[in-house]
Amino acid sequence: MRRLHVIQLLPALDAGGVERSTLEIAQALVQAGHRATVVSAGGRLLPALEAIGACHVRLPIGRKSLSVLQTLPALRRQLANADIVHARSRLPAWMGWWALRGLGTRRPHFLTTVHGLNSPSRYSAIMTRGERVICVSQTVREYLLRHYPGLEPQRLVVIPRGIDPAVFARTPAPDPQARARIAGRYPALGGTGPLLLLPGRGTRLKGHADAITLLAALRAEGVDARLWLAGVVQGGRARYHRSLEQMAQEAGVAGALACTAPVADMPEAYAASDLVLQLSRRPEAFGRTVLEALAVGRPVLGWRHGGVGELLDACFPAGALPPFDQQALLERARAFCRQTPVLPATLPYTLQAMQAATLALYQSVVT
Repeated sequence: MRRLHVIQLLPALDAGGVERSTLEIAQALVQAGHRATVVSAGGRLLPALEAIGACHVRLPIGRKSLSVLQTLPALRRQLANADIVHARSRLPAWMGWWALRGLGTRRPHFLTTVHGLNSPSRYSAIMTRGERVICVSQTVREYLLRHYPGLEPQRLVVIPRGIDPAVFARTPAPDPQARARIAGRYPALGGTGPLLLLPGRGTRLKGHADAITLLAALRAEGVDARLWLAGVVQGGRARYHRSLEQMAQEAGVAGALACTAPVADMPEAYAASDLVLQLSRRPEAFGRTVLEALAVGRPVLGWRHGGVGELLDACFPAGALPPFDQQALLERARAFCRQTPVLPATLPYTLQAMQAATLALYQSVVT
């Protein structure tokens, strides 16, 4: 096995799926004896990256300004020492592409990962220019082939994201101790009825209104259901947060709803819950929430579209519903609250599988 130097490019090291995947691959590279470097503007995950043993080069290659071009000489000097340049976002990918063009014929191999279903455009097309284009789901692969007709299918490699089963370990259901801890922080989530959890940032695209409608319908039937919208309380989202509380007030369920900031301890959040919702109004590229909840041992209900539908069909078909069918959502939620469905004993989408497949791909392009 050849020892490699892999440089990953992304805008910053703040919270998000792209950043998490970057750290996970950097960790796998270091553990396998390779050299891992990340080029970004830095961020709150920088200490975690450095603790792994990876290197960081601070360059604002994701800055949406003409001044970003001033970073090209420094970026080119960094990339000259790499075997592989792996771009994970559009502007950093363009920067990497331009920097590599000045290195002649012995330049590093250029790979990309498509983490999202970006609007098709010449700007987004840079993510299809890698020698290999990693797709985080079959949904992403089909999306690229549909919107970029000239793209050679053989350059697309599907490597699904994965979760660490040791972190998201199966817990008893129900878990009254976890529920009590959560209710201690958010009293609206107490009671003896089912706790519904919808994790997601404060945007209408996450389907919070659908979840509140479901809550109202269940409570109208006499079910003491509670709803936790974890992630809606964010800076710059106060108006949206207030609109959700107003909707809950009008539906008569404000006392059974908790809107909170993002949760650091997601395994405990899943353990405290009885049913997890994934109701995104727009198809998503993957849907890690589905895997995390199922791994902990909690059923998931979600719309059958995009990466969420793909994962539910593969792992838990009973949780996949026709998109935006509120009646189907109510009927299935009612059934799951009465009796917990049979859940998969194991999941194939593991962090270790994702790391191994990515490192194997790196080796394949340099040999």
